[in-house]
Amino acid sequence: MELEHVQQAKEEAQAFISLVSGQKRILYGIAYSYFRSEADALEMLQEATYRAWSKRKSLKDSGKFAPWITRIMVNCCNDEMKRRKRLVSVKTTDETGGVVMVMTSDRKLDMEQALDSVKLKYRQVLVLKYYRDMTLTEIAEVLDKPEGTVKTWLNKGLKQLRNKMKGGAANGWQ
Repeated sequence: MELEHVQQAKEEAQAFISLVSGQKRILYGIAYSYFRSEADALEMLQEATYRAWSKRKSLKDSGKFAPWITRIMVNCCNDEMKRRKRLVSVKTTDETGGVVMVMTSDRKLDMEQALDSVKLKYRQVLVLKYYRDMTLTEIAEVLDKPEGTVKTWLNKGLKQLRNKMKGGAANGWQ
C-alpha cells in the first residue's frame, strides 16, 4: 500500500514537472520583462514553481494550467516588486555607493524607463500583450479580470506609455 502511494506521488511530480517545463520559456520571459536580469528571472521562475507545487491541489481544471501558473508568476513578480520598493525606500544606494549601468540601445532603454513609470496594473497588461504575445482573453484569464477591464487597462497603459515617451523626447530622449 505504501509503495503504491510513493509511486503515485512520483507520477504526480513527473506530470507537474512536465507541465512546468512546457511553460518555462513563457514564465521566464514574463519574469525577465519585470526585472531585466537573468538571475532575478530564474529566481522568480523557481519561486513561481514552488508556489504552484504547494498550491497544485487548488487547480480544479488541469486544462487551465498555463493561465493558472502564469497568474502565479505575475503575482510572484508583483510581490517581489513591492518588496524591492520597500527596500529602496530604506536603502537608496548600493554598498559601494555607486551606480551600475548596463549598456543597451537608447530606444530600448527609453522604452524600459517609460514602461517602468507606467502604473503596475497597466504595465502587467502591456507586458503580457506585447512581450508575451497573449490575447486579451488570455490576459483576462491570467489576471482573473473581466476582458473589458483588461482592454481599459491596455488603453490606459498605452496612453501613459505614449505620454512618457513624448515627455522623454521633449526632455532629450530620442
